[in-house]
Amino acid sequence: MKKNKRFKSKKKTSSNSKLSLFQKPGIKFFRPCPLSGKNAPTVDYKNIKLLKKYISESGRILPSRITAVSQKKQKELSRAIKRARLLSLI
Repeated sequence: MKKNKRFKSKKKTSSNSKLSLFQKPGIKFFRPCPLSGKNAPTVDYKNIKLLKKYISESGRILPSRITAVSQKKQKELSRAIKRARLLSLI
């Protein structure tokens, strides 16, 4: 009789494995939203310089996990970018 080969099951990766090498396990980096707070620029479809900062080279909208923009401002940004595209400002 042949013995059944048992494959080693892959262990689930813990959340600590996703951290960088030099980051302590209990600490998360916090970056405040650049579009909210004092002296923050207003999100508007006519403000092309601001909108270009949040668009990749291929023309896609950058996600908020990369840009550290809050969820509310991310929705405003995406709406403004889409309007500017429609009016061919971008």
